[in-house]
Amino acid sequence: MPLSLFLLVIGFCILNITLALIILNKDIETTRGMLYPRESETREVRALDGIWNFVRSDEANPTQGIRDGWFNDDLSKSMPTIPMPVPASYNDITTEQALRDHVGTVWYDRKFFVPRSWGQHQRVWLRFGSVHYEAFVWINGQSAIKHEMGHLPFETEVTHLLKYGAENRITVMCDNALIQTTVPQGKISEVANDQGVTIIQSYTFDFFNYAGIHRSVHLYTTPKTFIEEVEIKTNLSEDNSVGTVNYSIAVNGTAANEADNTLYARLQLYSREGILVANATSDSKLLGSLKVENVKPWWPYLMHPDPGYLYELEIKLYAAKEQLLDVYRLSVGLRTLSWNNTSFLINGKPVYFRGFGRHEDADVRGKGLDNALMTRDFNLLKWIGANAYRTSHYPYSEESMQFADQHGIMIIDECPSVDTENFNQVLLDKHKSSLEQLVHRDRNHPSVVMWSIANEPRTGQLNADTYFQFVANFTRSLDSTRPITAAIAVPSKDDKAGRHLDIISFNRYNAWYSNTGRLDMVTQRVINEATAWNYKYDKPVIMAEYGADTLEGLHLQPSYVWSEEFQAEVFSQHFKAFDALRRQKWFIGEFVWNFADFKTAQSYTRVGGNKKGVFTRARQPKAAAHLLRQRYFALGREMDKCNLPSDLFTYIADVGSNVQHDSSDL
Repeated sequence: MPLSLFLLVIGFCILNITLALIILNKDIETTRGMLYPRESETREVRALDGIWNFVRSDEANPTQGIRDGWFNDDLSKSMPTIPMPVPASYNDITTEQALRDHVGTVWYDRKFFVPRSWGQHQRVWLRFGSVHYEAFVWINGQSAIKHEMGHLPFETEVTHLLKYGAENRITVMCDNALIQTTVPQGKISEVANDQGVTIIQSYTFDFFNYAGIHRSVHLYTTPKTFIEEVEIKTNLSEDNSVGTVNYSIAVNGTAANEADNTLYARLQLYSREGILVANATSDSKLLGSLKVENVKPWWPYLMHPDPGYLYELEIKLYAAKEQLLDVYRLSVGLRTLSWNNTSFLINGKPVYFRGFGRHEDADVRGKGLDNALMTRDFNLLKWIGANAYRTSHYPYSEESMQFADQHGIMIIDECPSVDTENFNQVLLDKHKSSLEQLVHRDRNHPSVVMWSIANEPRTGQLNADTYFQFVANFTRSLDSTRPITAAIAVPSKDDKAGRHLDIISFNRYNAWYSNTGRLDMVTQRVINEATAWNYKYDKPVIMAEYGADTLEGLHLQPSYVWSEEFQAEVFSQHFKAFDALRRQKWFIGEFVWNFADFKTAQSYTRVGGNKKGVFTRARQPKAAAHLLRQRYFALGREMDKCNLPSDLFTYIADVGSNVQHDSSDL
């Protein structure tokens, strides 16, 4: 091919890619409502958690239930059902391999009563914390809502679908199939087996594709006209002595649409001790601010003696003539964030992140919400001295976000885009939608200090530049008060997305995936790569993932891959690099991969799952946990002057004493 023709073809391809992506950059449907269900003087909440009835569809006929109308009556009248806990992943509940590895649709149903009083002058809403991946919901045989995107909540009004003072039935069809236009992506294929043909789900991400109703299901009531949305933004004075809470309230209901009915809100802010510290009455636009004197800022764990300080904001919605319509309360943490090309600051103080990548994962329950496990995890985070974690690789439960607020744990909040490739129009729209839903859900959490727009996307591809420009700019349009990052695994020289980020995060497994076992090939490589990222983009840099798989109880001396000794030595070599990099002000954090062992798809490289956890899947420490604990607290002591726990070091010997032994003692 002549060079001129070759260049013309290449130019035409680039033009087509660019034009295609320009078409992609369109508006995304805006989420409405979605306040976390809370009881108040005007609201009631009922959980539908418990044991539901469950049916696995035939993989070869996944839409049979739709065609046959399984939602029109009890599932048990169409076929045998089994009990299934909600919330929980369904995969590990039974002893059947077919259910564990199922691809396609499953069905849930249960019955419940609705009080007669709920049908009087109220509205009723149905809310799911998360269903993975796609959900179709019916109430009493009537379609209620469809939602695509795991790990994020969805809700709908069901006032008109319910029978009051009587029994009702809820039916849910869940589809776990991942394809090239879902977030995250996957592939479905048919392969021959001993029985003929079977359906196979494949994906490139390294965690098990757990599915089901993963988080709580709630029914809740609101008045006819109610507080639908609350957006909070906070500021502190330069000396952190005075705080400002800026608020914006949205209302849903007929009273809000009546021209002669002016709505307004009264807001009262209470300290943790229950003392009223500020109050205000909104204007007719339901906008305004509260000023807090002698404010107690929200600080991260170990950066202040009283981390995670939260106020309670009470909002009362009124119509004309002092008619109380609705009451809603939420926690508020007052803090400021700022960043530049060398640092990230909270309340004007530089932050050095020390934490983890994690997974919502446990035996039996999979990704199902478990309050006992969540509490244990936060106790371990504080025990080890971490001040942050990334919600790798999807949004975590709202309950865990509330816990992070309370305990002062900073969150890098990540959307479900992982290993993103084959960029296309449908994918971009869904990617942006996942971020819109995430930001809408978590924008009021003081613990959320950064948005992560992807994990290990294929940012070396030609069209990654334009794609991530759209994604990053869209995220900034949703929230400009927090920086944007992404965990990147391609080499800096090949990356085309970093210029659109505020903070660079990179993943690299020296001495594990590259130069396996070579502890002498870690420190300088980490220093060189971090420096290369900073040199290319002149932005702060975080190492978002590093580590090594470790089998609990495997001890080898000298250290050898998979042993507990090797994991500790890999950490130690990275610590040397981090300390050298910390002298460069632009290196602002280190995140171990992973907090705890977790399940993956079956593989000869995975012994029961990914074993890079500092803790086992049962949340017990490996040897490296004690090493990491000493480091994280040492960093906290150096940077934030925190107190050290009394059990951080174990007594070995009083080497300062001059002890003499008489030969007769021998």
